[in-house]
Amino acid sequence: FAILRGVSHTLAAHNLGSTYMATGNRPLPSIQFPTYGSVVSKIMEAPRDIPPYVSIPKDINNTTGFLGLEYGPFETGTSPRANARMDVRGLTLRGITMEDVERRQNMLQRYDRAFTAAGKDDQTVAGMDQFSQRAYDMMRSSRTRDAFDLTKESASIKKMFDTQAFSQSCLLASRLVEAGSKFVTVQLGGWDTHNDNWNKLKDKQLPPLDAGVSGLLNALAAKGLLESTSIFVTGEFGRTPKINQRTGRDHYPRAMFCLLAGGGIRGGQVVGESDAKGEGPKDRVISPDDVAATFYHTLGIDHRREFKTPTG
Repeated sequence: FAILRGVSHTLAAHNLGSTYMATGNRPLPSIQFPTYGSVVSKIMEAPRDIPPYVSIPKDINNTTGFLGLEYGPFETGTSPRANARMDVRGLTLRGITMEDVERRQNMLQRYDRAFTAAGKDDQTVAGMDQFSQRAYDMMRSSRTRDAFDLTKESASIKKMFDTQAFSQSCLLASRLVEAGSKFVTVQLGGWDTHNDNWNKLKDKQLPPLDAGVSGLLNALAAKGLLESTSIFVTGEFGRTPKINQRTGRDHYPRAMFCLLAGGGIRGGQVVGESDAKGEGPKDRVISPDDVAATFYHTLGIDHRREFKTPTG
């Protein structure tokens, strides 16, 4: 992998910083930019029965922006457990059969045909319709159910991960990529260390991060997928170089780092550097926009490409 140091911006609020890092565009009050996953979902074709964009367990930046609802993430709603088939909301049938689903789908299609004219110009209605049709295709697909079933993974791959939720989520991410998903996000919270920074990092945060990320890289390599998969690890900002009175560190967007790995990334290098006091970049400022351009490039997407909003 490669470490980007000297990544810097000025948005010290969780939501704003997170949105900036998840879209590569500085947030504006006048427009909502789409996240990386939404852009990838729009540009890259995925099999109809495989969710193109998955968030485990949910996406804190769930904004498709002006692209439309059909490019939003499929949220699992929960984290997977080791050696267990995942009970995925929207895929697992509870108390009904596929025949029941078929009958309901046929009735829905009759209503859709009756009211087509009323909703054809409504972007929200159109997006929900496409999202619903893909969800129906996924429910019928054994390939999708198998992708979410960790009991079907080989023992050699399973042993690369520990049993914690984040590691198992990374294992699931590798299976989804293998099945044909184009973009997967995995969330690990708990980094807001205003209190007791060092013990929280040493005992709680860093062990699962190390286990999950290393397991993901090793599993993708073993599956022959690492060179065709781009991995981007980031938070929303860094932490203050000054220690507060609670032995913690506070929000600090002026100096942070990101990690990039996989296809298109030359590993084993550190790009950029913070100054001697950790207060900002030493020489070269790397903006979230710069990181976005690089990440899109590794995905084979021209970062200069433009999409138009419905209003032009």
